[in-house]
Amino acid sequence: MKLRAYLVDDEPLALERLGRLLAQLDGIEVTGATTVPEEAVRALAKDPPDVCFLDIEMPRLSGFDVLAKLPKQPIVIFTTAYDQYALKAFGVNSVDYLLKPIDPGSLERALKKVESLRESGRLGYSDLRTLLQQVTDSLRKTEPEYLERIASRLGDRIWFLDLDRVSHFYAEEKLTYAAADGKAYCVDHSIAELEKKLDPRKFFRIHRSTVVSLPWITEVTSLPGGALNIRLKDTANTDLTVARDRAREFKMRAGC
Repeated sequence: MKLRAYLVDDEPLALERLGRLLAQLDGIEVTGATTVPEEAVRALAKDPPDVCFLDIEMPRLSGFDVLAKLPKQPIVIFTTAYDQYALKAFGVNSVDYLLKPIDPGSLERALKKVESLRESGRLGYSDLRTLLQQVTDSLRKTEPEYLERIASRLGDRIWFLDLDRVSHFYAEEKLTYAAADGKAYCVDHSIAELEKKLDPRKFFRIHRSTVVSLPWITEVTSLPGGALNIRLKDTANTDLTVARDRAREFKMRAGC
């Protein structure tokens, strides 16, 4: 009998990727997916799945808030882009977690754990409530940890880029790229995810599709209408535009 899975993630690209990975596996059926946490609460309460893949950090309702609103808890595999989330708390056998970008091998191991839990019936409501309290308490004490390097996949090969080599990230045709050493490297994160994972002292989102490395900026020029042009000290002297609604905060962060 197939495992019935429901997917919740506020990032459409992350949701699509997880769906593709699950579609390649036997023995699992995706019954639904949403980027809206409130919709997830309604769907999970109406038709509880065998397992819920649940993002932690979402607007309005976190993954923990979603679970707290459910009358009955499904088996949960948390998905998170943040390794600062007190992962030791997830060592409890009743739940698992996956760090984004999700590795296919880790996904399969997590699903085997879910199958074992379903067969043994060891998951209880009180277990999950206790775990959620542990994680919540840990989050209050944990300082953020930001990425120091980022992976870029090309076929079966993975390249690792130190972030001090990256001048900026940009989205183009539903893909995200890191610009480094005069080349563009495709990365498995959306711009919104990168904004959360990168050190805000070094990186700033200047536009809905662009995150820039502040140390790479060599010149800032005002544009008509309140926007800004910034020039980077890369080999191409790349020019980027800071959106008008982000210009004020950019000036504060860049010290100009």
